[in-house]
Amino acid sequence: MIFSNLVVKKDEPIYLQIEKHIKQGIKNGELKKHSKLPSTREVSKFLNISRNSVISAYEELESMGIIITKRGIGTFVLIEGENENYEYNVDYIERINAYGDTLKKFDIVKSELPYKKGMISFKSISPESHLFNLDDFKRSFLDAWAYEGANLLNYGYAKGYKPLIDYFLEYMKEKQINTINKDILITNGFTEAFDIVISSLTNKGDTIICEEPTHNTALKIMKAYGLNIVQVKMDKEGLNIKSLEEALSNHNPKFGYLIPSYNNPTGIVTKTERRKEIYKLFRKFSVPIIEDGFNEELLYTSSPIDPIASLCGSGNGVIYIGSLSKILFPGLRIGWILADDKLVDILESVKRGKNIHSSFLDQSAFYYYLKSGAFNRYVKNVRKYYRDKYNLVVNLVEKYIPYEYITGEGGLHIFVKLKNNLDARKLLDLCYKDNVLFMPGDIFYENMQNTSKFITGNDTFRIGFGRVTDEDIEKGIKIIGKNIRLLTKA
Repeated sequence: MIFSNLVVKKDEPIYLQIEKHIKQGIKNGELKKHSKLPSTREVSKFLNISRNSVISAYEELESMGIIITKRGIGTFVLIEGENENYEYNVDYIERINAYGDTLKKFDIVKSELPYKKGMISFKSISPESHLFNLDDFKRSFLDAWAYEGANLLNYGYAKGYKPLIDYFLEYMKEKQINTINKDILITNGFTEAFDIVISSLTNKGDTIICEEPTHNTALKIMKAYGLNIVQVKMDKEGLNIKSLEEALSNHNPKFGYLIPSYNNPTGIVTKTERRKEIYKLFRKFSVPIIEDGFNEELLYTSSPIDPIASLCGSGNGVIYIGSLSKILFPGLRIGWILADDKLVDILESVKRGKNIHSSFLDQSAFYYYLKSGAFNRYVKNVRKYYRDKYNLVVNLVEKYIPYEYITGEGGLHIFVKLKNNLDARKLLDLCYKDNVLFMPGDIFYENMQNTSKFITGNDTFRIGFGRVTDEDIEKGIKIIGKNIRLLTKA
């Protein structure tokens, strides 16, 4: 009550004290415009004073236009209080730490050329939204609501929604991964999963071995934590074994980070025998592997290859990070970490410390979607759709773009290395003027956005085709080819 801190004095008229108290309450913001005042009877009883004193105060304030009494409704404040403020400025840019500065520096959404309406964009490797079987997902959402109800809107568990965890454990078994003494932590997609693993298991100055080139987001996170990144070159079979052995021998790495299926950005699928060689080398040097299970379901030319984690048997030397975001519903942000159960127990606490838990509503709806068999039907349908797009892109690149090589065996992208060290960023600048966008390849290398004269990968670029129409694919690739010819003549 507004009058709870009013102490009535004997040496001043009570109605004046009430009037001043209300004015002060309005001034300091305790009483807002349109707020209701207690009745005169309530005030007199609360302060143990004459009701006439309260009536006199209210009448005086009403005559000043400060309050208004509405018969049968009550008395209300008519004016706003003074908005007091005391300006205080801080130079936050000067206070940003190395972590924040690194993530800002390598934020490609802000640093790369932006998409503009009407452009043909090959930047994204997201799935095509119109292929999503929305009716199936709506039914799954309703199933989740029917079974769980309002529980889905309350706090959940950091580890994740138990039925979804169990589903993914079975899903991993289908990939020939031994799940004995292993467990799963549900995360907000790959990015959070990788961040949780890296932040929990590495220290500044540690070395990570990864493919060259590799996932830009992973590079960005590793740089933000102050890790040394050693990239190992690839051929069409996967990591070069001789170079990998040299790197393992010379750098004493803390981890290896690998994308054996549809390496982002090259699209290279590491072959079965090469996977075995790679795994045995990491095992020989006692270096654990973080395996990024990227787009494993979108292999077009043969059956999917078992993950490297399947080679580990009952061992725990491989941490597997899974996500279906590049195939289905990226907006749900659902991923998972499969690892040693004792490690997952710790990572669960890290997850809880970061954001308590991932959305249980999303997890539950996704679980009922997967359980219904809708995902398997969806993958069968979209595999042909994306395979046709993939073949179209490859054929058009071969026809219109002079290249040293192209890589990519499926997924939603291919990677192009230009002839004669042609600068892909100069090419991008020309194409941008023609309303065509693609992802320059240098962002996938450890020296991304280097200021030195030579930048590794400066003659490469990635073409993402998942959300581009066939007509725009042909038109866009023709424009890229035209501008290559312009640069070559210059």
